[in-house]
Order: sequence, then C-alpha cells, then structure tokens
Amino acid sequence: MEKLLHYVWKHRILPLDPLLTTDGQTLEVIDPGLHNHDAGPDFFNAKVRIGGTMWVGNVELHTRSSDWTRHGHHTDAAYDSIILHVVETADADVVTASGRRPPQLCLPVPDNVKVHYAELCQTEDYPRCWRIIPQLPTLLVHSWMSALLAERLTERAQRQLNWLEACNGDWERTLFIALARNFGFGLNGDAFETWARHFPLTAAAKHRDNPFQIEALFLGSAGLLELEAMPASAQKAAQDDDYLHRLQAEWHYLRHKFSLPELKNTLHWRYLRLRPQSFPHLRIVQLAQLYIRGTASFASLMKAASREDLHRALATSPSEYWQTHFLFGLENKPNQKQLSPASLDLLIINTVCPMLFAYGSAHNDEAMQERAASLLESIRPEANAIIRQWQHCGLNVSTAADSQALIQLKREYCDRKDCLRCRFGYEYLKQK
Repeated sequence: MEKLLHYVWKHRILPLDPLLTTDGQTLEVIDPGLHNHDAGPDFFNAKVRIGGTMWVGNVELHTRSSDWTRHGHHTDAAYDSIILHVVETADADVVTASGRRPPQLCLPVPDNVKVHYAELCQTEDYPRCWRIIPQLPTLLVHSWMSALLAERLTERAQRQLNWLEACNGDWERTLFIALARNFGFGLNGDAFETWARHFPLTAAAKHRDNPFQIEALFLGSAGLLELEAMPASAQKAAQDDDYLHRLQAEWHYLRHKFSLPELKNTLHWRYLRLRPQSFPHLRIVQLAQLYIRGTASFASLMKAASREDLHRALATSPSEYWQTHFLFGLENKPNQKQLSPASLDLLIINTVCPMLFAYGSAHNDEAMQERAASLLESIRPEANAIIRQWQHCGLNVSTAADSQALIQLKREYCDRKDCLRCRFGYEYLKQK
C-alpha cells in the first residue's frame, strides 16, 4: 500500500542494513523532504547522499516501479527534477520526460507496521489505538493535544471569517450569526444559522426599545409564529392563544413595514428528542432578550476578561409569557428558564473562543489568539460520549481545551481512519 510506504519514508523507518540503490550504489537519507499532498512529486526538497554525492531535490514513491509509467510520469516534465524513486518492488527501469534515469531504492515496509496498520483499519473499537494510550509519555500527549487544539481553533475561526466576508466585514453581524447558530445547541444549529444570515438586524435596531416588537420580529422572521412550525400535538392548543395572535399581528405589520422576506419554507425546525428547554421557540426568545439587553455585543464579548464576565454577558431568560410556556398555548409551572452554567460554557467554547481567534487571525494579533486558548483552559471539559471514551482509555481531560482537542482528533483523524497523520497512531504503528 503506497500510503504506508509514504509513512515509512517520511518517518525514516529504515532497515538496519546499509541502503543500496537498485544499481548497487550506497545511499544515505539526510532529510526525507516535505510531504506534498497536492499534485506533483510526493516529497519536496529531500536530501540524500548517493555514492558519496549529495543530492537535493524531489522524491517520488510507488508500490511498484512500473507505476511510474502507469501514472504518466515518464511524459510529465514536473518529474524531471526527481533525484530518487523509492519503491517497495523494483519491477522496471524508470525514465523522465527529459530522458534521465533517476536512481531507485527498494524500501520494504516493515512487517510490524503492516500488521499494526491492519489492526487499526479493521477494528471496530474506538479509539482504535486504546491499548497504547496509558503508555504514552505525558510530553507527547500534551504536544499533540496542543497541536489539535490549534487545528480546531483555526478551522472554527475560518468558518467565522467566511461569514465575515459574506457580511462585508461586519463583525457585529458575524457574531450574531455565530451566536445564533450555537443557540441551536447542535440539532437546530443549521436552521438558526440560516435564519440569522437573513435576519434584518438594521430593522431590529429601530425597535430595540420595544421588547414585544423585537420578539415578534425574531419569532416571525424564523417562521415560528406559524402553526405548522410547531409540533402537531401543540397546534390545536396554540390556535386560541391570544399572545400568539398579538405577535402574529405585530409581525405582519413589521414585515410589511420593512418589506421582509419569509423564511418559513426554508427553515426546518426540529423538536424530536429535544427537551422542552431546547425547543426553538424558547431558544429564539432567549436570544431576543439577549439582543434587547445588548450585553452580548461584539465589543463587550471581545473585552470580557474572564469566564465569569462572559457568563454575566451571555446570561439571559425569556420574557414573562415564556416563563410559563415552552410552546404557544401549553402552560407549565413558572420557571425563569435561564441558561444553565453548562450551556453558557458551551456558548463561550463554540462562539466566543473561535471569534477571538478569528479576530486575532484577521489582525495578526497573537495575543488575542492566545486569549482564546487560555479561556478554554479556564473552562471545565465538555461532557459527551467522545470525551468519556478517551477518559476511559486513561487520558486526563481536565479543561475545555482538552475536550476540544479530542473532538478534533475524533472527527478529523479517527472518523477518517487517518491514523498515519496521528501522533498516537504513529506510536501504535512503531510497536514491535
């Protein structure tokens, strides 16, 4: 398998016997080069000593020498600079488009690497490398977790930078989209994001001093004032709800006033397997109250000094009607329905920290990026199945920085069976 050969070359898992090219010249690997994941030679700027002469250039790898011709490299000038062709099996000579014959090295993939790679690919266990986790050096674990956290923050910040571009550089609207998406808390995240991207913030700003109109604008623009947007079991009770009728009338007035489009046919709100506290009606009026208070503005969240400051800024509870309702027409015992500390932590983890990192990236502000990581280190780890599995293997997960790193590891490496790029996978493969 060619990618295993890439792995062996990249990590210099070389035989103890002296290396010889297929024509008998001695070979020493000084630097395997930079792995190229795009078109062109497999490794750039490698350094090898062949027969006493130092060569610097590109290296190509194949399972068999004959793959060189099969892949069309013999007619591709991009491969003229090849200084070495590394193969598992030498079954043919190779020639570049310029007529040169680069030296070839037969490099076997060690049996233990093949066996352990097969184990990782075939097992249904998760994590696949669980057996070696307790044996890993603390420094190795820490360095890999730090790298994974940086990866995750970079990826999540890039999503926010994409929103920023779509919003013509408006950080306030970008924050509104990010915050709305995360008010969906997973299941309704896509619907919240779609709604927020189209929400008329300019129109809302003109009525910010009127909580009833803001609530009508938030719920109406999300299509949540329509009976069909509610669970079938709740629609009958909602028909005679006076508060719903008042909101519908106000939304009709505001929609006409600002010529607002309707999104009710493009938003798909979910209720199945949701606890009432997470119903979209309640979440969106919580967000409306947060907007009315103005404590979660871009400037406020960016300058907040601690987790506690952010909790105070993001804390919200719905208007009086919703303290006795989860849906229109269905009453419950009075409850302020405030966001729990765990929910507030999730908003910080998924909204504020990526936003800090994105802003730092956009302005080359490393201190702002470091603040994002430090903030994660001040928050307790998320409690979910992914984290519990890693803890069961013996990993110490003490902060949200750790849990975010492990979520990145699962989604970008474990789920893709990309063990060859994982440092834990490397430790598993090199076992004897």
